[in-house]
Amino acid sequence: MTVIVTDAGFGPETWTAGFEGANALDLTSDADPAALSACIEGAEIIRIDFPSFADGRGFTLARQLRLMGYTGRLRAKGHVLADQYAMARRTGFDEVEISDDIAARQPQEQWLARAQWSAHNYQARLRGGSSAR
Repeated sequence: MTVIVTDAGFGPETWTAGFEGANALDLTSDADPAALSACIEGAEIIRIDFPSFADGRGFTLARQLRLMGYTGRLRAKGHVLADQYAMARRTGFDEVEISDDIAARQPQEQWLARAQWSAHNYQARLRGGSSAR
């Protein structure tokens, strides 16, 4: 089973169409964004795999997809930690899909503590602003 994490906390899977269809993409963290430009146009959801919590390539890929104009649902999947939730949201992810095992080790409260991700933007504070960019 999996748990979906959003700014509201833990929730069930709401994407029921699967990841095999043309309206969904299931990407590895080393996917080449330039090769995806034609594929993202009709995608309603893109899921990017995080094979390890130490592998941050998925954050870069998410940011690049958003800069390419992707406006659909973007999900991080796999070994993402609660401490990384703010970074996931800042780089463009809408939600995180974690295993029940990770959810048990890092309960909802730990994720919710980072749900105000835009309020903890040190770069904006250094520039003298308060909003996330």
